Amino acid sequence: MEEGLGTSEQLPGDEGSDNEAASQEVFDITCNGIESDGDQVLNIEANELGTTAGQILEFESHEAEKNCEHVLNFESGAPRDNSHQLPEFHSNGLEDPRCGDTAIIDGHTGSSLGKSYPPPVVGMEFESYEDAYNYYNCCAKELGFAIRVKSSWTKRNSKEKRGAVLCCNCEGFKTMKEANSRRKETRTGCLAMVRLRLVESNRWRVDEVKLEHNHLFDPERVQNSKSHKKMDARVKRKLEPAVDVEVRTIKLYRTPAVETPGEGSSDERAVSSQIDGSTRLKLKEGDTQVIYNFFCRVQLTKPNFFYIMDFNDEGYLKNVFWIDSRSRAAYACFGDVVVVDTTCLSKKYDIPLLAFFGLNHHKETLLLGCSLLADESFETYVWLLRAWLSCMSGRPPQTIITDRCKALQNAISEVFPRAHHRLNLSIILDSIVNSVGEVGESEVFHEVLYNTVYSSLKIDEFEVAWEEMAQQFGCRGYGWFQSLYEDRERWAPIYMKDTFLAGISIDQRGEFMCPFFDGFVHKQTNLREFFDIYDFVLQKNHQKEVLCDLDSKEFSPVLRTRCNYELQLSKLYTKEIFLKFQEEMSLMSNCSGIAQIHANGPIVTYMVKERGVQGDTSDARDVEVTYDKIGVEVRCMCSCFNFKGYLCRHALSVLNYNGIEEIPNHYILTRWRKDFKRLYAPELGSSNIDISNPVQLFDHLHRRAMQVVDEGMASQDHYMVAWQAFKESLNKVRLAADKRVS
Repeated sequence: MEEGLGTSEQLPGDEGSDNEAASQEVFDITCNGIESDGDQVLNIEANELGTTAGQILEFESHEAEKNCEHVLNFESGAPRDNSHQLPEFHSNGLEDPRCGDTAIIDGHTGSSLGKSYPPPVVGMEFESYEDAYNYYNCCAKELGFAIRVKSSWTKRNSKEKRGAVLCCNCEGFKTMKEANSRRKETRTGCLAMVRLRLVESNRWRVDEVKLEHNHLFDPERVQNSKSHKKMDARVKRKLEPAVDVEVRTIKLYRTPAVETPGEGSSDERAVSSQIDGSTRLKLKEGDTQVIYNFFCRVQLTKPNFFYIMDFNDEGYLKNVFWIDSRSRAAYACFGDVVVVDTTCLSKKYDIPLLAFFGLNHHKETLLLGCSLLADESFETYVWLLRAWLSCMSGRPPQTIITDRCKALQNAISEVFPRAHHRLNLSIILDSIVNSVGEVGESEVFHEVLYNTVYSSLKIDEFEVAWEEMAQQFGCRGYGWFQSLYEDRERWAPIYMKDTFLAGISIDQRGEFMCPFFDGFVHKQTNLREFFDIYDFVLQKNHQKEVLCDLDSKEFSPVLRTRCNYELQLSKLYTKEIFLKFQEEMSLMSNCSGIAQIHANGPIVTYMVKERGVQGDTSDARDVEVTYDKIGVEVRCMCSCFNFKGYLCRHALSVLNYNGIEEIPNHYILTRWRKDFKRLYAPELGSSNIDISNPVQLFDHLHRRAMQVVDEGMASQDHYMVAWQAFKESLNKVRLAADKRVS
């Protein structure tokens, strides 16, 4: 079976969280004449240090009156007006010791990070590969280590470099051949490195950074290293006799959003939130009272309502999270796959709303919590996910789906390390279409793109098809297009065959789940209007679920085949799920020529030949299916069961071929059954309850009470029995309390 494997050029998605916050900060640095000019600026001189609160470090040159907020500026000469130029990083010679007086201060910890060069961070961009190499080399020389090129790659049929990994000189270990040499061992397996990538054919971006070394620094020894000798020679050649100190310029673009094609770029959002210095929730006049009134009203009507607030150091409201009792209970049944909807944040709505939602047994959206956030920083997302997890009894989802947001991605790795994190395919496909300009408007391009994403059964098929598509439509020059491809393991179905998705994000073409508040919340919707419609949307959603329950209960489908599988599941699945399963049953007729190609004891591999949709053999394809005769387990390479939660036509054909008359119970998920008792709570025994934890005590009692309520609504007789039981239980509890007092 084909599994999702990365390539040597794949950019890791789960690492770099420690550097994410730093990558969004902005610096403007020169050497002299520092004055405070704003509440958002930290001003630092060579001899005096004055600080005020803020996210921006600014070092101004003498007599400077203007500065560009996107500039790393180290220079010794007369200042220039930078406000209308691309961001630049000037240094007084790549090795000028006189720059050693300037200290770079970490905006979060206040610790010194170096003499003249801030450490590399994800998102930095340079005008050339040489500039990027020299920058990292300068950083290395100041700290006391040397660097080398670990690997690099060029464009196909061209010698033009398009990517490279620069690593610490202590990376790796000696080979077996080198181990016998008398040379001193200097390699320690150090992992410090930076990964560079060419974007838009004219800039080099830092895509990955690892700063931690596993060895001590030796500034004196590394002076003789190859990388620093090259730098020294280069500087000497460039120095002119009439100039005491060379002014070396490295173009450094600090705005990764330059390359993003439209709204929704997480890099752009993260940078802007840091530049704004957003440490408090942006509320309009009266919004605080609106939030307070809403929470008071809901707490009176829904006793299991949960909310938590986050305040900054000045006592201002920063973030808010809340979830109602029904959503908390529903998570126990439908919390296997959760979507984090950041539409309002990414598209700059008036309300900074984030919503968690899932999918119920009718494939309808189900709200699982809401939040208002001050920014989109790593710290904010960590706070939010921990708050959300705490009210879900510490049970994380199996799979969590988000948009392409680096800060959120790192926070998920921190809080949900074992969960499968995947990107929303509908958002990715939209980004691909928008990233290629006029090409994205072509219907032919859409068709080829969808075929590439949905029809590939093996990884090499997908990658070859993608390469052919990029060549056919001339997409290689679009940096964002290439960036999305490099992150393909998080969104392309072919790489996610072992990830359960319950039909969310990955389904048939055009069948993408809409956000929970879609059609109700717009860009201009204010906070008061949102809370006015909040209850209405939840009530509407609840009513729709009840109607779907009744519809499924009375549903008598017309069977299309004589296969017992269809009859079996017509009695179990909800209407919506059965109709989708019925489509697979109908397509079983296109699967023929089942042949055994391999056997290993009870495990047999079959090749199923599937004709085209219209029964055409010209576009027939072979699909591999593995069957375990002892466990009656079947696995198809199309991975329909993991993607959608029910078996595909290929697996059904193999079961039928082996004489299995009914679909095994382990392939009939409870979450899709029409008789599913949605008490919205797992059965937990008393041994699972921490009696010192009032939250767990409340949840346990509430779940038990809801079971009685659910059964009591079946008829008038059931109601009377339940009511009597409640009265008797209440009397017993009061009696126990009285005995304890006496």
